[in-house]
Amino acid sequence: MSKQKDSKNILITGGASGIGFAMAELLGKQGHHIIIADLNEDAAISATHKLQDENISASALALDVSNIEQIESLPNRLTHTPVDVLINNAGIQHVSKLEDFPADKWAFLLQVMLVGPAMLTRAFLPSMRERGYGRIINVGSIHSLVASPYKSAYVAAKHGLLGFAKTVALETGDANITINTLCPSYVKTPLVEKQIASQAEQHGITEEEVVNKIMLEPMPKKAFIGLDELAETAAFLMGNAAKNITGQTLVLDGGWTAR
Repeated sequence: MSKQKDSKNILITGGASGIGFAMAELLGKQGHHIIIADLNEDAAISATHKLQDENISASALALDVSNIEQIESLPNRLTHTPVDVLINNAGIQHVSKLEDFPADKWAFLLQVMLVGPAMLTRAFLPSMRERGYGRIINVGSIHSLVASPYKSAYVAAKHGLLGFAKTVALETGDANITINTLCPSYVKTPLVEKQIASQAEQHGITEEEVVNKIMLEPMPKKAFIGLDELAETAAFLMGNAAKNITGQTLVLDGGWTAR
């Protein structure tokens, strides 16, 4: 599986499933080398094998994005595949009233979804500058822009990504490096499937009502966002046509925030 001349090395956190794997598959088919980084090493290896079966150049990496020491060691661990594109996708969710929200879990969600992306970006920026190219793509959420009850930690982390991206965009304006945040409304992933049951319990309604009244009701288009839509948007941001798109929030929400 030889790399194409213009291919990039793309590291995707939480890449073993859901949005991360969909991005890996599409970008890999475009000739890029994919580094599947995941907390679950077995899942990362399995996902890598799936990609390789599709003749995609891919490798697996066990990574805990809440572990600063692991993050700081990555540039040395990846000397043969220096990261050109960082996709901060790893995410977790916990649905609870703030009064009942365990303090350590609240802090952990921010560690995974805000501190982790910041420290990963910090780790890879020097080599991106050295090679004259870098793309940082944060997978945010509609909850980077609006809020829902019982998701205070998730909403806080996803809002934080926008301010972080704007700041780094200013700091990297002198280089061919961009940082942007994709903000989809609900995407049918394992994480969202778990949320449906949790929200049904919190709100005292059926799971079908959660889908129709909470997830899709605010969207004029009344449809989940496709995994392919996110992957194609990431591919666009990597290209030369997007070299001056930085510090931006790309909202894929079926019209939710147009109200």
